[in-house]
Amino acid sequence: MVESICVYCGSNPGFDPAFRAAAVSLGTEMGARGLRLVYGGSHLGMMGALADAVLAAGGKVTGVVPRLLVEKEAAYLELADLRMVDSMHERKMLMADLAEGFVSLPGGYGTLDETFEIATWAQLGLHAKPVVLWNVSGFYDGLFEFLDGIVRAGLLRPQHRSLVREARTLEDLFVRLDEPVESGGGKWLPGDLR
Repeated sequence: MVESICVYCGSNPGFDPAFRAAAVSLGTEMGARGLRLVYGGSHLGMMGALADAVLAAGGKVTGVVPRLLVEKEAAYLELADLRMVDSMHERKMLMADLAEGFVSLPGGYGTLDETFEIATWAQLGLHAKPVVLWNVSGFYDGLFEFLDGIVRAGLLRPQHRSLVREARTLEDLFVRLDEPVESGGGKWLPGDLR
């Protein structure tokens, strides 16, 4: 069972109230289970709602924020464990090192960037940690269709497609986090990542 979860999500709340509600329910459940949240360190939007919910339920929170984003993302300066780093790359590396699993809630470019980078690291065998997208209100339906299309086009191997898991409910999310992960690594040649 994972004990620390890195959650990628927006520093904006989005228009659908279900997005914020999902962040709050995930945070509440993580806190109740005694799990540590690793996240981008903001007090705004879904990020802030998530961190607040974990803390309110008695959980632990580690925020990781690049110094250049302290003002822009409104760093959660009151966190007991807020780590400031020098770059986005350092942020992603530290978050990955601190986490035993990854969850993506709805979000924008940053959320997608972090999700696909961590999935790529799994594909290359750099880690064997679960990557789960919580498909709140069907937010990721189009993305999953796109990924399946990449497989049909012969640009992604089916076993690598399975490295990005879908959850439709909070219960399903925790089931998916606990399922074993087959490393995507092994013998491959440049150009042979399908």
